Amino acid sequence: MPIYFDNAATSHPKPQAVLDAVRRALTEINANPGRSGHGAALAAARQVLDTREQLAALLGAEDPMRVIHCFNCTDALNLAIKGSLRRGDHVIATQLEHNSVLRVLAALADRGRIRLTLVAPRPDGFVDPEDVRGAIARDTALIVCTHASNVTGAIQPVAAIGRVARQAGVRFLIDGAQALGGMPVDVKALGCDLYAFPGHKSLLGPQGTGGLYIAPGAALNPLREGGTGTGSESLAQPEELPERYESGTVNLPGIAGLGAGCAYVRGRLSQIMMRERELTSALCEGLANIPGVVLYTPRQEAGRAAIACFNVGDLSSSQVADALARRDIAVRGGLHCAPGAHRFLGTLERGAVRASLGHANTFEEVERFLRAVREIVCF
Repeated sequence: MPIYFDNAATSHPKPQAVLDAVRRALTEINANPGRSGHGAALAAARQVLDTREQLAALLGAEDPMRVIHCFNCTDALNLAIKGSLRRGDHVIATQLEHNSVLRVLAALADRGRIRLTLVAPRPDGFVDPEDVRGAIARDTALIVCTHASNVTGAIQPVAAIGRVARQAGVRFLIDGAQALGGMPVDVKALGCDLYAFPGHKSLLGPQGTGGLYIAPGAALNPLREGGTGTGSESLAQPEELPERYESGTVNLPGIAGLGAGCAYVRGRLSQIMMRERELTSALCEGLANIPGVVLYTPRQEAGRAAIACFNVGDLSSSQVADALARRDIAVRGGLHCAPGAHRFLGTLERGAVRASLGHANTFEEVERFLRAVREIVCF
């Protein structure tokens, strides 16, 4: 049987309830939410609201209307970043960020619209909140930090960085791509103004889904204007949430599937966390004991997501990933769209292999994977 260890890219398999929800949205509902008053349109609107409420519960957000449906996490990050900034602002991010953050900020900096500071992690792979504090200037308008590195899995001290941001009166954005659905998230406890997330990873929803939590007081300029089904007599974009940021027809089948994924995760979050932590520990310990393997993921259980990042001998990451693929094992080699993280690791030239676990993986699969890595080392 094939082994799927690429859940940090997209989760697989999806629960049956997710597949059923997508099918029902396309066959039984199949109407435009918020655009008409007939039964199917109202059912579609209820589905969109239900998913919004499921997401708010997972985020610890009191007001579901502050959870915006987006096309993916990159879309949410673009809204959060571009909607927050004005010409001349200073932004602080970390070297560990995904290109969905770094490319947005670099493009703004290259056009002379912002000034950008990237904070390096400590040698252990974690960002020091005091380094963030030291980078704050009078014109700092935004701090951005990943919740968990998509390369090493290192869970960053985002709550402590949130306290630094609050003390300085600076808006704080968290990229939750590798966190929401795989660990508890409480946006108030984290002290963030904005929390972006995908729907297709640990939330177990379809691709093409995601969202952004916007805290009270954290108004954004919308990236797009258009039809919302409300206030149609006015040519001005509505001020009310979520309509202000959800112009056009939303992805009803995807959102329905995401709602089912959220319900699945909410009912099992503790079990999923414990299972993934145990599997990741077995995987990391096994890799660390194979001669010739270099493991980049933190060794402490509480400090990592369900990711094991490594290299084998002098082989490139693509060579190892291809060798595993020939054994019916799916992993990801390369730079994982996070070049700063690989500069930090010293792996920018050859990348690294990332094995990422999910809700359906087993200890038997971990053992088979470790045997395959041993074979590659010996070869």
